[in-house]
Parts: sequence; structure tokens; C-alpha cells
Amino acid sequence: MQRDKTSPACPMDALLRLLMGPWTTYILWLLYSNKVLRFGQLKRFMPDVSAKVLTERLRMLETADLVHRDYHPSIPPQVSYSLTEKGLDLQNVLEGLNGLARKWRHAEQAELELNAAIDAAADTAADTAADTEMDAISHVANDLAHHAAVEPVAHAA
Repeated sequence: MQRDKTSPACPMDALLRLLMGPWTTYILWLLYSNKVLRFGQLKRFMPDVSAKVLTERLRMLETADLVHRDYHPSIPPQVSYSLTEKGLDLQNVLEGLNGLARKWRHAEQAELELNAAIDAAADTAADTAADTEMDAISHVANDLAHHAAVEPVAHAA
């Protein structure tokens, strides 16, 4: 079924667009996990995000009523962030994403460990094969040296 262009956007689409912005879900996770964080604390948890982007994301989440901004006029000003009741509605989603992230990381680590074990076994097999080949070459060289010493080669005059 096709939606006409004048109808309102699907609520699921609007929610996903809100959550899929850069850093958005991680900010929500940090606030959910830590309850209340100041801007500097958020920034330390997210060293790869610029202060400008973090500020934009926090403002967007505040406008969407997912994040509460608590401002205390002092020197320096103290600003802290926490989830609103609406933000806390995302608890199951955030915990589900965390569980999935841990599952996938565990699977990736298991695959890396398996690949490392396979590489180590291949290296051991290659070393064993090389040792066997070197032993065979050494044996042949010793045989040739022994025969050369026992049976001198006649030189053409």
C-alpha cells in the first residue's frame, strides 16, 4: 500500500529517524546507564565526537523531550543531563541493543580466536614441514659428502 505524500509520516519512521542520528543512541545509552552526566563527562565517554556535534545531539534530544537539561547558573555554569520519562521509555530498546552488541562482540571475538588458532596451527604445520624438508636436504647433502669422500671423482686429464 502506498502512502500519499500529504499523509503524516509513520510514527515508527519518525522514531527511527530520531534515534538513528550520529551518536544519538549512544548518548541515550550513556544517560540511561549513568542516570545523570555533565557535558564534560559525556565528552570523556565519547572522545571521537566533537563538542559541537555533542551539543547539537543533546539539544535535539532535549527538543524531542527525551533528555532533560539541568542548568545551574554558577561560575563556571553547571549543566547536567538525564533522561526524561519519555527517554526512560527506551529502556527495553537500549537494553536489547546492548545485549545484541555484546552477543555480536562475543561472536566476533570467538571468530578472531578461532582464526588465531588456525593461523597458529598452520604456522606450526609449515614450520614442521620446513624442518622435515631441511632434514631431508641435510641428509642428502651428508650422503653426497660421504660418497665424495669415499669415492673420489676422476678428473679428466
